Amino acid sequence: MAVCALHKMVAEGIFSDEKLQHIESIADTYNYAPIKAALNFGFLTRKDYTNFLDKEGYPFIDVRNEEIDGTYISQCDIQHINSFLYIPLRKLDDGRLLVAAADPFDEKLLNSLFAKFKMVIKIVATSDLDITWLAHKTRGEFHVKEAVFSLMRKDPASSGLITFTDGQLFFIFSFISIIIILLVMFFNTTFIVINLLASVLFLFSITFKLFLAMKGSMSELHEHVTKEEVRKVDNKTLPVYTILLPVYKEDKLIRKLIWNLRSLDYPRDKLDVKLLIEEDDDKTLNAVKNLDFPANFETIVVPFHMPKTKPKACNYGLYFSRGEYLTIYDAEDVPDSDQLKKVVALFRKLPDEFVVIQGALNYFNKNENMLTRMFTLEYSYWFDYMLPGLETLDVPIPLGGTSNHFKLSKLLELGAWDPFNVTEDADLGVRVYDKQYKIGVINSTTLEEANNEPFNWIRQRSRWIKGYMQTYLVHMRRPVDLIRRIGWGGFFGFNFFIGGTAFTFLLYPILLLFFLIYLLFSFKVRQWFPDWVLYISTFNFIAGNVMMIYVNMMAVFKRRYYELIMFSMLNPLYWLMHSIAAYKGLWQLIYKPFYWEKTNHGLSKLSSASAVVNTVA
Repeated sequence: MAVCALHKMVAEGIFSDEKLQHIESIADTYNYAPIKAALNFGFLTRKDYTNFLDKEGYPFIDVRNEEIDGTYISQCDIQHINSFLYIPLRKLDDGRLLVAAADPFDEKLLNSLFAKFKMVIKIVATSDLDITWLAHKTRGEFHVKEAVFSLMRKDPASSGLITFTDGQLFFIFSFISIIIILLVMFFNTTFIVINLLASVLFLFSITFKLFLAMKGSMSELHEHVTKEEVRKVDNKTLPVYTILLPVYKEDKLIRKLIWNLRSLDYPRDKLDVKLLIEEDDDKTLNAVKNLDFPANFETIVVPFHMPKTKPKACNYGLYFSRGEYLTIYDAEDVPDSDQLKKVVALFRKLPDEFVVIQGALNYFNKNENMLTRMFTLEYSYWFDYMLPGLETLDVPIPLGGTSNHFKLSKLLELGAWDPFNVTEDADLGVRVYDKQYKIGVINSTTLEEANNEPFNWIRQRSRWIKGYMQTYLVHMRRPVDLIRRIGWGGFFGFNFFIGGTAFTFLLYPILLLFFLIYLLFSFKVRQWFPDWVLYISTFNFIAGNVMMIYVNMMAVFKRRYYELIMFSMLNPLYWLMHSIAAYKGLWQLIYKPFYWEKTNHGLSKLSSASAVVNTVA
């Protein structure tokens, strides 16, 4: 058996033989170096390992500042470097090849490098994270370009690289021109028709959401996966499960993230967790490097390439993922401890055409302030009622940002995420439906941090609404073909849930302005428009707001958030904030469509530690 650093640690009493056997079993399963398995599966802290090597006479070198001869590293496959943690640096004056490795005692690695380069190897020790950074920076170009352009090449019709097609621009400008001409020639009649159509569409869109919520409420009558079914799951039969954790400048949340991962009830050796860090994010990389307790994840450094978006990072992470199933969590997420087992159980029950399962999202700081309360109401009706309603009607489901659980093989078949779409999850949900696959919804919740600061909320929400606009434009490039592929029901649901969501937010302040003008200047307005027009428009606007207040009231019952029910009355004000975000998103859609506006996390004064419990049966 080849000697490595861990054998020496066993000899010195730092490790037990039993633990070493477990690590070597994991290393064989994943085709990793033993030291990588020990560091990435939570058996060893990097600080303890650094201290051990220092005592053995192998102090770490700063490999990122070493002179590197690209001749040798270009001969190495990134997957091999990533798995066995080494970097060939340069040929020394004495003819030896200088190699930096995370484990300078690894005889198996030493022998393989000697066979590859036909040179005597001199090993120096360095941080596994610095090796990872260098490996992906120098050898990750092919994979990062694939992460950006693969979907566009394989399925250009589904790529958001082009925001507006020539046909869409022609339609938009022609429509605006015709409206302007009609207003000039027939102002009153044209304005009346526009007013009526806008108010009717507004009311209809809200009515559709109410209908979805009512359909979705029926899902409360049954559980997709029961606790008894979860208890019957045999750990030995569980597959490897990949978790992607895309982060950017989240150094303050790393400890919390590790705590949340530890709460998952899933065999540690079957969790393939990837922490996706951008190449320029030294803050987060150093936070991982300085941890003083074990972490159960592998760090993947995403090489720089525009657009700098979460979906690009996730696409890059797929090339290093080894699970049968895959999910995404954000750094602050607190999933139900049994969520992964529930998903496995549900996938085994469902027909093969189900390739994605969406978990519910909610918030651990729901009562922090007015904004978090409104945010909680919104997420509660969205994930507890709207999405189950869409599932019941069998129409496209826009996936949420996290807790989407995929069959990895099918995700790759679909082309993964669109790196040019800033709500890549919603877009992927539509593509799943378009390709004749299905999405399931599971009775399991992931708690997040509700945005508690208005300007930060606007940044986040404007990106979401911009992404809905992008998704709508992409899939409406050929409406007739879309109807043929997804049917009239799917087409209707897509238009009023994806397109209608952005449209109502843009329309809302205009209708509100008309309503206020009517209240304040009723006598003058009536000189221009018939009473029946004003009555219909006013009724539609008020009825739409009342229905959305009612939907918000419904939201409290499934989770028994009864203390929030009165805050549903503030929905008209909350919608006005959405409108501000929508117009900001529209401006960005035109001027910088791929810009990913960073949402700051970790602002809540409340801890998520108390939330690491099952929140929904």
